[in-house]
Amino acid sequence: MSAPQDRIQGYLKQLDSELSKYPVLNNLEKSTAVPKSYAALGLVALYLFFIIFNLGGQLLTNFAGFIIPGYFSLQALFTSSNTDDTQWLTYWVVFAFFTVAESFVNVVYWFPFYYTFKFVFLLWLSLPYFSGAQVLFRSFFIPAFGRHFNQAGSAGLRAKADFAAKTD
Repeated sequence: MSAPQDRIQGYLKQLDSELSKYPVLNNLEKSTAVPKSYAALGLVALYLFFIIFNLGGQLLTNFAGFIIPGYFSLQALFTSSNTDDTQWLTYWVVFAFFTVAESFVNVVYWFPFYYTFKFVFLLWLSLPYFSGAQVLFRSFFIPAFGRHFNQAGSAGLRAKADFAAKTD
């Protein structure tokens, strides 16, 4: 076998071992005789096909922008680390700004394959590997809005809110 085929087989084995953690997928593999990794890649390909050809593109991109990050945000809230909390809070601030800006400018009608680019953008924003929300926050939001939130009164705002919540 050539090197690219070996590499692809290695990735498939790695994906299969990750998917083996889920009993539902193991049962599905036994009942259909289709490997879990092939089924997962087929679903991803179908998902991308629907987005590229705008067959439910808005619904599918909203799913990628709300449901998946929402799950990881809830997961982050149940950890003791603040790093993941900051990452997801930053994502939600950037995502909210993007959603409001998108609602003012109806780009869908002028931009071909809009939902495909929006999907890729949302993946870039949300996936920790890329940290796109952090990049946008540091390069755009801090210079634009930082002066409004670095005043002496707003620095202790979080502490005051936490104190008020404890007294209730």
